[in-house]
Amino acid sequence: MINTVRLLKVSVAWTSVIYIVCFGGVVLVPGIREWFFQYALHSVNVGVGQSTMTLTTFITGLIIWDVIAVLAMWLFAYLWNMIKS
Repeated sequence: MINTVRLLKVSVAWTSVIYIVCFGGVVLVPGIREWFFQYALHSVNVGVGQSTMTLTTFITGLIIWDVIAVLAMWLFAYLWNMIKS
């Protein structure tokens, strides 16, 4: 049986660390966003608009990704505990 509370805490910590690293990368190297779209997503000349890197967008994005991670991990734990091997 998976400890769901611990799993959710670990998923929030992991998501927060990755989000901070990615956000920091875009702040320090603004061209990385276009590089990611062009090479990692195999798109050509994708315009992403004006960069809006503010404290508000950072906090909002962090909350959104943490909520997504919690929901995903809760579903994983629920299914893991409900499906018998």
